[in-house]
Amino acid sequence: MTDRLGAVLAGAVPRVCAAAVALIAVDGSVAAAAATGELVRYADAEGTLAAERPPAGRDSIFDLASISKLFTTAVLLSLAEEGAIGLDEPVAAWIPGHDPRVTPRRLLTHTAGLPPTRRIDLELPDADASERMEAMLRTPIAHPVGGPYLYSDVGLVTAGRVAELAGGAPLDALVRARVTDVLGLPDTGYRPAAPSRAAPLAQAALARVAATEWKPERTGPGCVRGEVHDETAYALGGVAGHAGLFATAGDLLAFGEALRLAAIRQGGAVLRPGSVAEMLRDQGAEGAAFRHGLGVRIGDPAIVGPLTGAFGHSGFTGTSLVVDPARGLTVVLLTNAVHPVRGRDGIRELRHAVAGEALRLRELQPLT
Repeated sequence: MTDRLGAVLAGAVPRVCAAAVALIAVDGSVAAAAATGELVRYADAEGTLAAERPPAGRDSIFDLASISKLFTTAVLLSLAEEGAIGLDEPVAAWIPGHDPRVTPRRLLTHTAGLPPTRRIDLELPDADASERMEAMLRTPIAHPVGGPYLYSDVGLVTAGRVAELAGGAPLDALVRARVTDVLGLPDTGYRPAAPSRAAPLAQAALARVAATEWKPERTGPGCVRGEVHDETAYALGGVAGHAGLFATAGDLLAFGEALRLAAIRQGGAVLRPGSVAEMLRDQGAEGAAFRHGLGVRIGDPAIVGPLTGAFGHSGFTGTSLVVDPARGLTVVLLTNAVHPVRGRDGIRELRHAVAGEALRLRELQPLT
Protein backbone atom coordinates (compact mmCIF):
# COMPACT_ATOMS: atom_id res chain seq x y z
CA MET A 1 0.00 0.00 0.00
CA THR A 2 1.27 3.46 -0.90
CA ASP A 3 0.98 5.48 2.31
CA ARG A 4 -0.66 8.63 1.01
CA LEU A 5 -3.05 6.89 -1.37
CA GLY A 6 -3.78 4.29 1.30
CA ALA A 7 -4.66 7.05 3.74
CA VAL A 8 -7.08 8.57 1.22
CA LEU A 9 -8.90 5.25 0.87
CA ALA A 10 -8.79 4.49 4.59
CA GLY A 11 -10.49 7.80 5.26
CA ALA A 12 -13.46 6.70 3.16
CA VAL A 13 -13.81 3.05 4.23
CA PRO A 14 -16.29 1.96 5.51
CA ARG A 15 -18.10 5.31 5.65
CA VAL A 16 -18.35 5.79 1.85
CA CYS A 17 -17.82 2.23 0.67
CA ALA A 18 -17.04 -1.15 2.17
CA ALA A 19 -14.07 -1.77 -0.13
CA ALA A 20 -11.83 0.36 -2.31
CA VAL A 21 -8.90 -0.25 -4.64
CA ALA A 22 -7.01 2.52 -6.42
CA LEU A 23 -4.15 2.57 -8.91
CA ILE A 24 -2.29 5.57 -10.31
CA ALA A 25 0.04 5.25 -13.28
CA VAL A 26 2.49 7.99 -14.24
CA ASP A 27 3.93 7.70 -17.75
CA GLY A 28 2.75 4.09 -17.88
CA SER A 29 4.28 2.89 -14.61
CA VAL A 30 2.28 2.31 -11.44
CA ALA A 31 3.30 5.07 -9.05
CA ALA A 32 0.78 4.35 -6.30
CA ALA A 33 -1.51 1.49 -5.36
CA ALA A 34 -3.78 0.88 -2.41
CA ALA A 35 -6.51 -1.52 -1.37
CA THR A 36 -8.56 -1.50 1.79
CA GLY A 37 -11.85 -2.67 3.25
CA GLU A 38 -13.90 -5.83 2.92
CA LEU A 39 -15.41 -7.31 -0.23
CA VAL A 40 -18.49 -8.37 1.70
CA ARG A 41 -19.15 -6.35 4.85
CA TYR A 42 -22.91 -6.45 5.24
CA ALA A 43 -25.50 -9.21 5.22
CA ASP A 44 -28.58 -7.06 4.68
CA ALA A 45 -29.90 -3.56 4.11
CA GLU A 46 -29.92 -2.82 7.84
CA GLY A 47 -26.14 -3.05 8.03
CA THR A 48 -25.86 -6.37 9.85
CA LEU A 49 -22.24 -7.45 9.57
CA ALA A 50 -21.65 -10.54 7.44
CA ALA A 51 -20.37 -13.69 9.07
CA GLU A 52 -17.43 -13.81 6.64
CA ARG A 53 -15.80 -10.55 5.53
CA PRO A 54 -12.98 -11.24 3.02
CA PRO A 55 -10.47 -8.40 2.65
CA ALA A 56 -10.12 -6.38 -0.54
CA GLY A 57 -6.87 -6.65 -2.47
CA ARG A 58 -5.36 -5.45 -5.71
CA ASP A 59 -6.74 -8.56 -7.42
CA SER A 60 -10.33 -7.90 -6.26
CA ILE A 61 -13.00 -7.74 -8.95
CA PHE A 62 -15.63 -4.99 -9.02
CA ASP A 63 -18.81 -4.31 -10.96
CA LEU A 64 -17.75 -1.49 -13.32
CA ALA A 65 -21.31 -0.30 -14.02
CA SER A 66 -21.25 2.50 -16.63
CA ILE A 67 -17.54 2.18 -17.31
CA SER A 68 -18.79 -0.73 -19.45
CA LYS A 69 -19.86 1.96 -21.93
CA LEU A 70 -16.22 2.61 -22.81
CA PHE A 71 -15.75 -1.02 -23.83
CA THR A 72 -18.92 -0.90 -25.93
CA THR A 73 -17.55 2.26 -27.55
CA ALA A 74 -14.22 0.57 -28.28
CA VAL A 75 -16.04 -2.30 -30.00
CA LEU A 76 -18.13 0.07 -32.12
CA LEU A 77 -15.11 2.13 -33.14
CA SER A 78 -13.16 -0.99 -34.06
CA LEU A 79 -16.07 -2.06 -36.27
CA ALA A 80 -16.07 1.41 -37.83
CA GLU A 81 -12.35 1.03 -38.58
CA GLU A 82 -13.19 -2.10 -40.55
CA GLY A 83 -16.04 -0.44 -42.41
CA ALA A 84 -18.65 -2.69 -40.79
CA ILE A 85 -20.56 0.35 -39.51
CA GLY A 86 -20.65 4.05 -40.18
CA LEU A 87 -20.88 6.36 -37.20
CA ASP A 88 -23.32 8.59 -39.05
CA GLU A 89 -25.43 5.90 -40.69
CA PRO A 90 -28.97 5.35 -39.38
CA VAL A 91 -29.12 2.50 -36.89
CA ALA A 92 -32.19 1.45 -38.87
CA ALA A 93 -29.68 -0.23 -41.19
CA TRP A 94 -29.26 -2.86 -38.45
CA ILE A 95 -32.51 -2.41 -36.51
CA PRO A 96 -35.34 -2.12 -39.05
CA GLY A 97 -38.05 0.28 -38.02
CA HIS A 98 -35.83 2.36 -35.76
CA ASP A 99 -36.04 6.13 -36.07
CA PRO A 100 -33.86 6.98 -39.11
CA ARG A 101 -32.45 10.06 -37.39
CA VAL A 102 -30.67 7.95 -34.78
CA THR A 103 -27.03 7.11 -35.55
CA PRO A 104 -24.23 5.40 -33.59
CA ARG A 105 -22.66 8.83 -33.05
CA ARG A 106 -25.83 10.15 -31.46
CA LEU A 107 -26.15 7.05 -29.30
CA LEU A 108 -22.57 7.46 -28.04
CA THR A 109 -23.07 11.17 -27.30
CA HIS A 110 -26.48 10.79 -25.64
CA THR A 111 -28.12 13.03 -28.22
CA ALA A 112 -30.43 10.46 -29.82
CA GLY A 113 -33.52 11.69 -27.99
CA LEU A 114 -34.03 8.43 -26.12
CA PRO A 115 -35.23 8.45 -22.50
CA PRO A 116 -32.68 8.06 -19.70
CA THR A 117 -33.78 4.61 -18.60
CA ARG A 118 -36.46 1.98 -18.91
CA ARG A 119 -37.20 -0.57 -16.21
CA ILE A 120 -37.91 -3.34 -18.65
CA ASP A 121 -37.79 -5.88 -15.82
CA LEU A 122 -40.84 -4.26 -14.24
CA GLU A 123 -42.61 -3.69 -17.55
CA LEU A 124 -42.15 -7.29 -18.71
CA PRO A 125 -41.70 -9.37 -15.56
CA ASP A 126 -42.42 -12.69 -17.29
CA ALA A 127 -40.45 -12.10 -20.50
CA ASP A 128 -37.04 -13.55 -21.29
CA ALA A 129 -33.92 -11.51 -22.05
CA SER A 130 -34.39 -11.57 -25.83
CA GLU A 131 -38.00 -10.37 -25.58
CA ARG A 132 -36.95 -7.59 -23.27
CA MET A 133 -34.17 -6.56 -25.64
CA GLU A 134 -36.63 -6.34 -28.53
CA ALA A 135 -38.85 -4.12 -26.40
CA MET A 136 -35.90 -1.92 -25.46
CA LEU A 137 -35.06 -1.46 -29.14
CA ARG A 138 -38.62 -0.30 -29.79
CA THR A 139 -38.37 2.48 -27.19
CA PRO A 140 -39.85 5.58 -28.84
CA ILE A 141 -37.95 8.83 -29.20
CA ALA A 142 -39.06 11.13 -26.37
CA HIS A 143 -36.79 14.17 -26.73
CA PRO A 144 -35.20 16.23 -29.54
CA VAL A 145 -32.87 14.20 -31.74
CA GLY A 146 -29.45 15.80 -32.05
CA GLY A 147 -29.47 17.42 -28.63
CA PRO A 148 -29.42 18.74 -26.08
CA TYR A 149 -27.50 16.09 -24.16
CA LEU A 150 -29.69 13.67 -22.23
CA TYR A 151 -27.98 10.73 -20.56
CA SER A 152 -29.59 7.52 -21.76
CA ASP A 153 -28.90 3.94 -20.79
CA VAL A 154 -31.45 3.00 -23.44
CA GLY A 155 -29.18 4.58 -26.04
CA LEU A 156 -26.15 2.55 -24.99
CA VAL A 157 -28.21 -0.64 -24.84
CA THR A 158 -29.14 0.12 -28.44
CA ALA A 159 -25.49 0.81 -29.30
CA GLY A 160 -24.50 -2.56 -27.86
CA ARG A 161 -27.12 -4.30 -29.97
CA VAL A 162 -25.93 -2.46 -33.10
CA ALA A 163 -22.42 -3.74 -32.32
CA GLU A 164 -23.74 -7.30 -32.10
CA LEU A 165 -25.60 -7.07 -35.39
CA ALA A 166 -22.72 -5.41 -37.23
CA GLY A 167 -20.08 -7.61 -35.62
CA GLY A 168 -21.94 -10.89 -36.01
CA ALA A 169 -21.44 -12.00 -32.41
CA PRO A 170 -22.80 -11.38 -28.90
CA LEU A 171 -21.47 -8.28 -27.17
CA ASP A 172 -19.49 -10.21 -24.57
CA ALA A 173 -17.74 -12.16 -27.33
CA LEU A 174 -16.97 -8.93 -29.21
CA VAL A 175 -15.51 -7.29 -26.10
CA ARG A 176 -13.41 -10.37 -25.47
CA ALA A 177 -12.13 -10.67 -29.03
CA ARG A 178 -11.58 -6.98 -29.72
CA VAL A 179 -10.51 -5.63 -26.32
CA THR A 180 -9.76 -7.96 -23.42
CA ASP A 181 -7.94 -10.70 -25.36
CA VAL A 182 -5.98 -8.10 -27.31
CA LEU A 183 -4.80 -6.39 -24.12
CA GLY A 184 -4.45 -9.56 -22.06
CA LEU A 185 -7.06 -8.73 -19.41
CA PRO A 186 -7.80 -12.07 -17.74
CA ASP A 187 -10.12 -10.72 -15.05
CA THR A 188 -12.40 -8.57 -17.19
CA GLY A 189 -15.73 -9.99 -18.33
CA TYR A 190 -19.46 -10.30 -17.82
CA ARG A 191 -21.44 -12.57 -15.49
CA PRO A 192 -18.74 -13.94 -13.19
CA ALA A 193 -21.32 -15.85 -11.15
CA ALA A 194 -22.91 -17.67 -14.09
CA PRO A 195 -22.58 -21.46 -13.48
CA SER A 196 -21.51 -22.15 -17.05
CA ARG A 197 -19.32 -19.08 -17.37
CA ALA A 198 -16.32 -19.61 -19.66
CA ALA A 199 -13.00 -17.74 -19.57
CA PRO A 200 -11.85 -15.08 -18.79
CA LEU A 201 -13.69 -15.09 -15.42
CA ALA A 202 -13.74 -18.57 -13.94
CA GLN A 203 -16.11 -19.57 -11.13
CA ALA A 204 -13.18 -19.54 -8.69
CA ALA A 205 -12.85 -15.81 -9.31
CA LEU A 206 -16.17 -15.21 -7.55
CA ALA A 207 -14.34 -15.23 -4.22
CA ARG A 208 -12.56 -12.07 -5.36
CA VAL A 209 -15.73 -10.18 -6.35
CA ALA A 210 -16.99 -7.27 -4.25
CA ALA A 211 -20.60 -7.35 -3.14
CA THR A 212 -23.01 -4.61 -4.14
CA GLU A 213 -26.59 -3.94 -3.06
CA TRP A 214 -29.15 -5.80 -0.99
CA LYS A 215 -31.78 -6.85 -3.55
CA PRO A 216 -34.27 -9.24 -1.95
CA GLU A 217 -36.10 -9.67 -5.27
CA ARG A 218 -33.16 -11.67 -6.60
CA THR A 219 -32.51 -15.30 -5.79
CA GLY A 220 -29.90 -16.20 -3.22
CA PRO A 221 -29.18 -14.91 0.29
CA GLY A 222 -27.29 -11.74 1.15
CA CYS A 223 -26.28 -8.83 -1.05
CA VAL A 224 -25.73 -9.17 -4.79
CA ARG A 225 -22.32 -10.61 -5.59
CA GLY A 226 -21.08 -11.65 -9.00
CA GLU A 227 -24.25 -10.54 -10.76
CA VAL A 228 -24.56 -7.16 -12.41
CA HIS A 229 -25.99 -4.55 -10.06
CA ASP A 230 -27.84 -2.59 -12.76
CA GLU A 231 -31.45 -3.74 -12.97
CA THR A 232 -31.82 -3.24 -16.71
CA ALA A 233 -28.60 -5.07 -17.56
CA TYR A 234 -29.65 -7.90 -15.23
CA ALA A 235 -33.04 -8.10 -16.96
CA LEU A 236 -31.25 -8.36 -20.31
CA GLY A 237 -29.22 -11.36 -19.18
CA GLY A 238 -26.23 -9.59 -17.63
CA VAL A 239 -24.66 -8.35 -20.88
CA ALA A 240 -25.66 -4.94 -22.19
CA GLY A 241 -24.09 -1.93 -23.86
CA HIS A 242 -24.42 0.30 -20.83
CA ALA A 243 -23.43 -1.98 -17.94
CA GLY A 244 -22.41 -5.50 -17.02
CA LEU A 245 -18.62 -5.67 -17.05
CA PHE A 246 -16.55 -6.70 -14.03
CA ALA A 247 -12.80 -6.11 -13.74
CA THR A 248 -9.82 -5.68 -11.47
CA ALA A 249 -8.12 -2.32 -11.07
CA GLY A 250 -5.08 -3.66 -12.90
CA ASP A 251 -7.11 -4.71 -15.92
CA LEU A 252 -8.93 -1.39 -16.05
CA LEU A 253 -5.64 0.47 -15.75
CA ALA A 254 -4.30 -1.45 -18.75
CA PHE A 255 -7.39 -0.52 -20.77
CA GLY A 256 -6.99 3.13 -19.81
CA GLU A 257 -3.31 3.04 -20.70
CA ALA A 258 -4.14 1.64 -24.14
CA LEU A 259 -6.40 4.62 -24.76
CA ARG A 260 -3.81 7.05 -23.37
CA LEU A 261 -1.06 5.72 -25.61
CA ALA A 262 -3.30 5.85 -28.67
CA ALA A 263 -4.27 9.40 -27.74
CA ILE A 264 -0.61 10.49 -27.84
CA ARG A 265 0.00 8.34 -30.93
CA GLN A 266 2.34 5.93 -29.20
CA GLY A 267 0.12 2.87 -29.49
CA GLY A 268 -2.93 1.41 -31.10
CA ALA A 269 -3.44 -2.10 -29.79
CA VAL A 270 -7.22 -1.80 -29.56
CA LEU A 271 -8.01 1.30 -31.62
CA ARG A 272 -6.01 3.28 -34.15
CA PRO A 273 -4.82 6.69 -32.97
CA GLY A 274 -7.19 8.35 -35.43
CA SER A 275 -10.16 6.53 -33.92
CA VAL A 276 -9.14 7.56 -30.42
CA ALA A 277 -8.68 11.15 -31.60
CA GLU A 278 -12.28 11.11 -32.83
CA MET A 279 -13.36 9.45 -29.59
CA LEU A 280 -11.78 12.30 -27.62
CA ARG A 281 -12.97 15.11 -29.86
CA ASP A 282 -15.64 17.34 -28.36
CA GLN A 283 -18.72 16.20 -30.26
CA GLY A 284 -20.64 19.37 -29.43
CA ALA A 285 -23.32 17.84 -27.20
CA GLU A 286 -24.93 20.88 -25.61
CA GLY A 287 -26.33 20.99 -22.11
CA ALA A 288 -23.89 18.66 -20.32
CA ALA A 289 -21.70 19.67 -17.39
CA PHE A 290 -18.69 18.45 -19.38
CA ARG A 291 -17.57 18.04 -22.97
CA HIS A 292 -18.66 14.78 -24.54
CA GLY A 293 -16.62 12.64 -26.87
CA LEU A 294 -17.74 9.32 -28.30
CA GLY A 295 -18.77 7.35 -25.24
CA VAL A 296 -16.42 9.31 -22.96
CA ARG A 297 -16.79 12.39 -20.81
CA ILE A 298 -14.10 15.05 -21.05
CA GLY A 299 -13.47 17.19 -17.99
CA ASP A 300 -16.34 15.67 -16.02
CA PRO A 301 -16.26 17.59 -12.71
CA ALA A 302 -17.67 14.59 -10.87
CA ILE A 303 -14.56 12.49 -11.44
CA VAL A 304 -11.54 14.46 -12.69
CA GLY A 305 -10.99 16.72 -9.69
CA PRO A 306 -7.92 18.85 -10.44
CA LEU A 307 -7.14 16.89 -13.64
CA THR A 308 -9.02 19.32 -15.84
CA GLY A 309 -9.16 18.15 -19.42
CA ALA A 310 -8.89 14.46 -18.51
CA PHE A 311 -11.37 12.01 -19.98
CA GLY A 312 -13.07 8.91 -18.66
CA HIS A 313 -16.27 7.70 -17.08
CA SER A 314 -17.79 6.89 -13.72
CA GLY A 315 -19.92 3.95 -12.65
CA PHE A 316 -22.99 4.02 -10.39
CA THR A 317 -21.52 1.32 -8.17
CA GLY A 318 -18.72 3.73 -7.16
CA THR A 319 -16.13 3.20 -9.87
CA SER A 320 -14.21 5.59 -12.12
CA LEU A 321 -11.53 5.66 -14.80
CA VAL A 322 -9.74 8.96 -15.48
CA VAL A 323 -7.12 9.31 -18.24
CA ASP A 324 -5.06 12.49 -18.67
CA PRO A 325 -2.88 12.17 -21.79
CA ALA A 326 -1.38 15.64 -21.40
CA ARG A 327 -0.08 14.80 -17.93
CA GLY A 328 0.69 11.14 -18.65
CA LEU A 329 -1.71 9.94 -15.96
CA THR A 330 -4.16 7.06 -15.72
CA VAL A 331 -6.21 6.82 -12.53
CA VAL A 332 -8.46 3.94 -11.48
CA LEU A 333 -10.77 3.87 -8.48
CA LEU A 334 -12.94 0.83 -7.83
CA THR A 335 -15.37 0.75 -4.91
CA ASN A 336 -18.70 -0.80 -3.97
CA ALA A 337 -20.37 2.35 -2.66
CA VAL A 338 -23.82 0.78 -3.18
CA HIS A 339 -23.13 -1.93 -0.58
CA PRO A 340 -25.46 -2.59 1.18
CA VAL A 341 -27.67 0.24 -0.13
CA ARG A 342 -27.33 3.06 -2.66
CA GLY A 343 -27.30 6.74 -1.84
CA ARG A 344 -24.26 6.94 0.45
CA ASP A 345 -22.44 10.26 0.54
CA GLY A 346 -18.81 10.96 -0.24
CA ILE A 347 -17.95 9.11 -3.46
CA ARG A 348 -17.42 12.34 -5.41
CA GLU A 349 -15.02 13.62 -2.76
CA LEU A 350 -13.15 10.30 -2.77
CA ARG A 351 -12.76 10.44 -6.54
CA HIS A 352 -11.42 13.98 -6.29
CA ALA A 353 -8.98 13.02 -3.54
CA VAL A 354 -7.56 10.14 -5.60
CA ALA A 355 -7.23 12.44 -8.63
CA GLY A 356 -5.51 15.00 -6.41
CA GLU A 357 -2.98 12.41 -5.30
CA ALA A 358 -2.34 11.58 -8.94
CA LEU A 359 -1.60 15.23 -9.68
CA ARG A 360 0.75 15.40 -6.71
CA LEU A 361 2.67 12.38 -7.97
CA ARG A 362 2.84 13.90 -11.45
CA GLU A 363 4.32 17.10 -10.05
CA LEU A 364 7.05 15.10 -8.29
CA GLN A 365 8.26 13.68 -11.60
CA PRO A 366 9.33 15.54 -14.75
CA LEU A 367 7.23 14.91 -17.84
CA THR A 368 8.79 12.34 -20.15
